[in-house]
This record gives sequence, C-alpha cells and structure tokens, in this order.
Amino acid sequence: MSVALTKGGNVSLNRQAPGVRSVRVCLGWTVGAGYDLDASALLCGASGKVPTDQHFVFFNNLQSPDGAVRHLGGEGAGQDRERIEIRLDGVSADVQKVVFAVAIYDAAQRRQTFGQVRGAYVRLTDADSGAEVARYDVAPEAGSETAMVFGELYRHGADWKFRAVGQGYASGLAGIAADFGVDVLQPAPAAAPAPTVAPPVPAVLPAVPAVPAVPKTQPATGSSPVTCFFDPTHGVGSAVVLWQPQWGVPRQVETCAACAQRVQTTVPPFYTPAQAGYPQQGYPQQGYPQQVPPQVPAQHQQEQGGRRFGTGAMIGAGAAGLVGGMLLNEALSDDEPQVVVNNYYEDDDDSFF
Repeated sequence: MSVALTKGGNVSLNRQAPGVRSVRVCLGWTVGAGYDLDASALLCGASGKVPTDQHFVFFNNLQSPDGAVRHLGGEGAGQDRERIEIRLDGVSADVQKVVFAVAIYDAAQRRQTFGQVRGAYVRLTDADSGAEVARYDVAPEAGSETAMVFGELYRHGADWKFRAVGQGYASGLAGIAADFGVDVLQPAPAAAPAPTVAPPVPAVLPAVPAVPAVPKTQPATGSSPVTCFFDPTHGVGSAVVLWQPQWGVPRQVETCAACAQRVQTTVPPFYTPAQAGYPQQGYPQQGYPQQVPPQVPAQHQQEQGGRRFGTGAMIGAGAAGLVGGMLLNEALSDDEPQVVVNNYYEDDDDSFF
C-alpha cells in the first residue's frame, strides 16, 4: 500500500518495499499551453555537492557515470510526465543521495512560474512490479518559483529512504544546479558599446617657452626724454611708477626699467639701494649706512659749564628777551598824551589882525 507523504516526511524502502532492487521516480503536473517543464536528478556526495558535472542527469545527460541512474523521459503511462529510474545496488558508494527537481524551461523570458502549475506530484514505484511505494503532492509556497526540488532518495546505513522536500527556487534550474555544485554556464551579457577613445596623450609634453613677467608699469609720456628719477646715469626714464617717499605723499616718477622693477618688488618707501653720497647727513634711511656725528668729550662739556643748549632753546631765549624788553618799555613810558599848542608872537612893528 502507498504511503502519502507531507513536506519533510520520509519512508523506508526496507520496511515499505522489502527486497526492492530498482525504483522509478515518476513526476507529473498539469499546465496550460506554452509551458515546458523538465525533470532532472543530481547525484550528491557526502558534502551535498555533485562530484562532477556528469553526476547531473537531465535531458542533455540521460545517464550517470556509473550507469545506475537513467533519465527515461516522458514515456510514462497515465499522468506521469517524466520518469527517472534508479538501480539501487549499482549506485556508486560515494553517492549519498539523489535529488529530483523540476524546472520550467525559459521561465524568465516567458514570465512563467509554478503559480500556474496545477496537480504537481512525485511518486516512488517498484521498477519491476510497478507498485507505488510512496507519493507526495507538491504545492508551491510563494507561487513565484520557477524550479522546485520535489523529493530525494538517500542512504540511511544499509537502507534507502525517500523524503518529500518541496523546496522552491526563483532562479530556475540554474539556481538548483549551482546550489548543488554544478558548473552552470550563464549567458554572456550583451556587449556594451565601445567607449569613445580620446586621442593618446604624449608621455612627455613639449616644453612651453617661459613668458617673461611684464612689469606693472606705464610707458613714460612727454615731449622730451627724461632721465631716470633715481639716478641720471641709468639712462632715460622709460617707465612711470608710483613711488612712496620716506616723507610726503606717493607720486608718479619716471624711471628706467631696472629701477621700475625694483620699486615694484621692494616694500616701500625704501626702493633704491645704497649709493655713494646718499643719504644726506641728518636724514637717516633704512638700508643706507648711517653717519654718526662725533661725540663731544665729557671734559669739554665741563669746560662749557657742564650743559649744552640746542638751537631751539637759544631761539626761544632770544624771543623771550625781546618780548620782555617791549613790555618793560611800555611800563616806563609817559601815559599822558603829548599836546602841541600854536604859539603866536607879536613884534613891535607888526600889529595883530
């Protein structure tokens, strides 16, 4: 009598079909027009992976390397769509289980899923007698699966057991094959358009001639040539620059090109280098040698009374004496005004009219 399995359930062949030598895994489903489903078997070792790609039995590889697993195609009677036969005593000792999967062919391009598949099942029969040992009705869980593992036949010591799996894959048969270690060739992506290649850049760029710096000057104007403001021996003043003297306001002067460059590159107001005869005595400037006046000996100072007076003090003393004299003269003068009286004199001989 057949055992109805639920997802995750299993059945022992020694107990349910003692003495069985070969079994057939029959797979069936109901679909509309335009659907093409394919069954396959993967012979896995102790690691859960196939030893070689030849241990993947499907429509392009109908037999395992040991010959114990054969794909019989769609020759099944009744509603069975495809069948896979397993000769139990011929399965290689390094194979621990055989996984049975069904995938929708070209599902992504056709936009087909197991959500439209009805009445999917897997059943295990005795290959010699045809008696059904176990059956599992497969139902997709999400409806978006494009491939599913229906069940698996695995070793349990000296016994073989069959388990109902019902695991779905949204990545199709390629996803199942890759999950079990099969080297699946993926379609090559469409070639991207060739990028526009820029003209090659030379490794060494040609040397660009250096452009001399243009002084920030203006050409000198005037009807007659003027010599350089800073030194007549430099030649004609061919450029006009803004000059900041040590005293006074900035003004424009005409200089030679060399002096114009020096004025623009030196912090004002000291543009010119030290020259013979400059600066004048009594007008110290930065950058020029200073002329220190001779010191008066202390003995001479004592002879002069031990005190020296500056020019300003002497001028102030003279002015004060002048003002004091004027005030003193005013105080001593007669305050009464001078009156002139006309005197008339009579002569003896003259009479007064």
